[in-house]
Amino acid sequence: MPWLLRIKRKFNAAHFLTNYHGKPEPLHGHTWTVEVYIRVDSLDEGGMGKDFVEVENFLKEVLPDYTLLNDIFDFSPSAENVARWLYQKVKERYPSVEKVVVWETENCGAEYFEV
Repeated sequence: MPWLLRIKRKFNAAHFLTNYHGKPEPLHGHTWTVEVYIRVDSLDEGGMGKDFVEVENFLKEVLPDYTLLNDIFDFSPSAENVARWLYQKVKERYPSVEKVVVWETENCGAEYFEV
């Protein structure tokens, strides 16, 4: 019987989109919210699939808090591209990751998964 674990974390970062259609997008910041979904097929003796604290600490290490995303990424830092980047980072540590959701605002975000 599988479980889908969900871990959510926020980080603050600024960005601007390159090759944006329309008028140039100015530099601006967000409090981004990320959600990581990890599938587990069994529980350990303590009844857990993964230790949430361990996953939260990993996210704390990899998320680019208080940075200009354009300075650290070699791609346009849209929510879609950040979701794909984070999915790939999480997959290196947690191969059973199902998807990653990245929210730029409360109402706008993108999810990345592989089929």
